[in-house]
Amino acid sequence: MLVSTIQEYQQRVDDQLKQRFSTLEDTAPQLKAAMTYGALLGGKRIRPFLVYSVGRMFGVELEKLDACAAAIECIHAYSLIHDDLPAMDDDELRRGQPTVHIAFDEATAILAGDALQTLAFEIVTEAVAGISSEQHIAMVRVLAKASGYRGMCGGQAIDLASTDKHIDLNALTQLHNMKTGALISCAVELALIAANAPKDQYAAMMDFARAVGLAFQVQDDILDIVATTEELGKPQGSDTESNKSTFPQLLGLQGAQDTAKQLIQEALSALAKLPYNSQLIADFARYIIERRI
Repeated sequence: MLVSTIQEYQQRVDDQLKQRFSTLEDTAPQLKAAMTYGALLGGKRIRPFLVYSVGRMFGVELEKLDACAAAIECIHAYSLIHDDLPAMDDDELRRGQPTVHIAFDEATAILAGDALQTLAFEIVTEAVAGISSEQHIAMVRVLAKASGYRGMCGGQAIDLASTDKHIDLNALTQLHNMKTGALISCAVELALIAANAPKDQYAAMMDFARAVGLAFQVQDDILDIVATTEELGKPQGSDTESNKSTFPQLLGLQGAQDTAKQLIQEALSALAKLPYNSQLIADFARYIIERRI
């Protein structure tokens, strides 16, 4: 059920993105092509999956979640385009394909990321039946916070500043709570806002999201060691090559694996507090540390 649902939601958000790209005028065709290429380059669509699955668990119709799912994937795509740039991680492969600045050029990649970021906020403010103005404002606020200084961008800045330096476990955890975890938590929070979730259930789901978000990054660090270049879709060992601090580096491989398992247990404990059928989301949490890609 998990695999088929991931595929269903993957196709759904891809259709949403394609529909929105198709409405863009052809005034800057290379930019439009780069945006489309960067956003539709494959990937698991983890963040849209969380928007859809959490929303459905709370009884929200998929149609009310489409804009949030497309918006957060635009933010994620923009972050990857910029992350791959020569000034950042300087990667030439993403999901087994040339990165945007390689497939196009560096200036176009920068603009494509910028345009996807702003498109995300255009999408998330679209009128949706059953979503109030107050909910829209809340969605904009959490998406902006998760992607900006207090979230993803701040985490990336810390990451860049920490390259070639030894940082301790607390600093590494803060870095990844911001760089990776913030947007994963945001996916859950967008669904909670759409659902008008009660405060206690809102809090439990945010505890779940924080644990899953960090576990996702710990597993990524593990995969950088144990997975192949073909599985990763980018060079194996790239974190080590870039001289970045990772969870296996600080904890050892077994210690990192134990940490990932503990985080998923924390996520499942938070989920167990809810009076809903949460089997799909629980299966997803377990998948986070079982995946090879």
